[in-house]
Amino acid sequence: MPFTANAGFKANPRMIERAEGMYYYDADDRKILDSCAGLYTHAAGHCHPDIVAAVEEQLRSLDYAMAFQFGHPGAFELAEKVAELTPGDLNKVFFTNSGSEAVETSLKIALSYHAARGESQRTRFVGREKGYHGVNFGGLSVGGIARNKNGFGPGLPHVHHMRNAYLPESRFSKGQPETGAEFADDLEQIVQTYGADTIAACIVEPIAGSAGIFVPPLGYLQRLREICDAHGILLIFDEVICGFGRTGEAFGAHSFGVTPDIITMAKALTNGTIPMGAVACDTAIYDAIADGKDDRTVELFHGYTYSGHPVACAAGIA
Repeated sequence: MPFTANAGFKANPRMIERAEGMYYYDADDRKILDSCAGLYTHAAGHCHPDIVAAVEEQLRSLDYAMAFQFGHPGAFELAEKVAELTPGDLNKVFFTNSGSEAVETSLKIALSYHAARGESQRTRFVGREKGYHGVNFGGLSVGGIARNKNGFGPGLPHVHHMRNAYLPESRFSKGQPETGAEFADDLEQIVQTYGADTIAACIVEPIAGSAGIFVPPLGYLQRLREICDAHGILLIFDEVICGFGRTGEAFGAHSFGVTPDIITMAKALTNGTIPMGAVACDTAIYDAIADGKDDRTVELFHGYTYSGHPVACAAGIA
């Protein structure tokens, strides 16, 4: 079982029988408040009738369609809806099956973008201490939670980490702390140490979630954006947790007034009903990768068996 002491669970299993709205119910029909909304997944509550109906209807007409060389209307409709919500020109959407896969995809898109522009030497990634980007190999490497890495080797090479943007005196701050923007200059120090022309992307969560709810200091994300712009580094916002209303706006990027080059998302994308993730990237990134390729050349040689799954798309559209 994931992130679970299996022996302890077997000795005292906690079983959920059903869910509705904000509550789980166990075998004794005891009501349990789902205070985390699943794993930050259920923005609209459990078993939302509109989503249930959409999933049921989709299963009767098209239960699966592979995305390799094929398409289906739901995938394009959902992509358009996502693009309407994303900030700036982040209008190109690639579907995955989870937030972890979305992160892996975003890293590959960053590498592909730089290679397409003749800068294939840009292979370094910059993450942040306490950052969480899933537990696949790339996300584990750019993430900054030490316990998650223990026992799995050194991870990807050429990955560097900024400090967590948190000061102890900010622990009781309401909203964004007024001090701490200078933590963003850790990225500038990494640039000066290794060279801007070796760094592909910097990835952060607008609000760091899994290691504690760390709200960024005033000016911090803006400073990261400035440094990335100055050195041709892509800025990736991991909005798997923040996305779809958790910060009061569609994405944390809107709430903090900073537009990244790439956004990863999952969880509330389908209200947790069907596993799904997605990556939205700036149109300029897509154009650079696709430039000069004919109609028989695969622009991004990447994908998953269940990318753009029809039932997941139906849940997302609903």
